[in-house]
Amino acid sequence: MSNNSTILIPQTTYTGPGSQTLNGEKFKGDGYYGRTDGLHTVQINTTGFTGAVSFQGTLEIDPGEQDWSTIFINDVNSNTLGSVDTTGAVVQSAGTTISALDLTNNTGSLNYNFTGNYVWVRARITDWTQGIVNSIYMNN
Repeated sequence: MSNNSTILIPQTTYTGPGSQTLNGEKFKGDGYYGRTDGLHTVQINTTGFTGAVSFQGTLEIDPGEQDWSTIFINDVNSNTLGSVDTTGAVVQSAGTTISALDLTNNTGSLNYNFTGNYVWVRARITDWTQGIVNSIYMNN
């Protein structure tokens, strides 16, 4: 990622036991700056990570926990991985409802794009049972 990247989640190690959940801090999205393209690029860097990673956005200036919605993401080739249904859940084109990108013993970097004029964006990790999140970056 470029030098203008924001670290949504810094290096964090699973501490166990059991499944962990981690909400990243809120960071300014395109809507905060009044940009019109809404393009955000994220990079997930992990080592031996098993868990689910999702991204959430809000249009609220001062959001409460209830104001966050899951964002659908595209791969770097802009192939749609899912879309948001009327409940805010992510739905794959085949109709299977997903709430996050599920990773098993993943090591490496994954890059995704999403579009939306979100005022704030955050990363969310759920069902985390092993490994390290080296970093999750966002560039917008």
